[in-house]
Amino acid sequence: RCENLVEVYFQLQQQVMAASAELGPELLPQLLERFNEVLSSLVKSSFLVEKQPPQVLKTQTKFQASVRFLLGPRLLKAAPKPYVVRADMVTEKQARELELSNYSNTLSESTGEIMHNTVALEINPTSGTCCANFKNVLLKKIKRCERKGSESVTEEKCAVLFSTNVALTPSNISIHLQVLSLPIVVIVHGNQDNNAKATVLWDNAFSEIDRVPFVVAERVPWEKMCDTLNLKFMAEVQTTKGLLKEHYFFLAQKIFNDHSARLEDFQSRHVSWAQFNKEILPGRGFTFWQWFDGVLDLTKRCLKSYWSDRLIVGFISKQYVCKLLSAEPDGTFLLRFSDSEIGGVTIAYVIRGTDGSSQVENIQPFSAKDLSIRSLGDRIRDLGQLRNLYPNVPKDQAFGSHYNSEWRGQD
Repeated sequence: RCENLVEVYFQLQQQVMAASAELGPELLPQLLERFNEVLSSLVKSSFLVEKQPPQVLKTQTKFQASVRFLLGPRLLKAAPKPYVVRADMVTEKQARELELSNYSNTLSESTGEIMHNTVALEINPTSGTCCANFKNVLLKKIKRCERKGSESVTEEKCAVLFSTNVALTPSNISIHLQVLSLPIVVIVHGNQDNNAKATVLWDNAFSEIDRVPFVVAERVPWEKMCDTLNLKFMAEVQTTKGLLKEHYFFLAQKIFNDHSARLEDFQSRHVSWAQFNKEILPGRGFTFWQWFDGVLDLTKRCLKSYWSDRLIVGFISKQYVCKLLSAEPDGTFLLRFSDSEIGGVTIAYVIRGTDGSSQVENIQPFSAKDLSIRSLGDRIRDLGQLRNLYPNVPKDQAFGSHYNSEWRGQD
């Protein structure tokens, strides 16, 4: 499309030049100036980030990125030597200033030091593309901005600015090309990764297309949040089985700390960034996102097949489990994600006394480390007190395909 538009431009330009005598000395310069503006605008918008840098970027860690100039093969054919693209870190404030100037300003100073940050913009004759591939770039250090109020470093967004100057043939106009990457959160330690991912997720999910960099709503409809958590869950775990209506109900009770509302009551509510990843959950030492991300990680690493076979209820409260199981036969059990630990799965089961009274027990949660030693299926097989998966599936029938065949009688 860009190439077709540039062809139209050249045809129009030729027609104008052919009619230059009739257009006269006043109109011709005006038209030619307008032509330059149109070409410049088209050329600038055809400079894109093809492979984005990681949106959570750790200092002293190599990363890759690439930019592509869609009109390169058409306009840079006769360039004597390849042009060089430069990559610089910019703050949110700098990105905003660039946007306000419609990317006509150039960067005054970089906000961090990037190693190997210049790469040739090369035309590949076989693929017909014009790209600059940054293969082993490394962010050496970052200059932090002044933060507002209670803002943490993992809420600070920056971006990589890719820029180059090109002279276009045949018109020989010099144009400054620059393009911003998606917002990036820079971390210096692995323990910041979780909070940085929250900032990126919120930005990717809830930012408007044409926005001031990198403004995003502080509150969003709960329904939108449900869609986001579902997409994130399915993408991370790589499963086609998403979250269900009853899962959203449990998550709403958790994030809003409201156990009296009905399912419908939550649909009109808005959830804030603070509720998502700033406020600690009541009686816990972590935020909603930190807890949810722990569930994601555990499911991705150890429980993908169980989740995909719908053997795990997962998102359900302890109180509701008691209600479900207390009327069931002895040994009925189900699997839920731990409330008190990050990244744990627990088994709740019912025991009936001789007098017919019931008691629901919760086994201490298993972490990813526990499940790497012995799988969930084998642990369920080991526990004799577990008989039927709720509502009424014999455990060997439900989990049989997940048991590991073991040598019997060996030490």
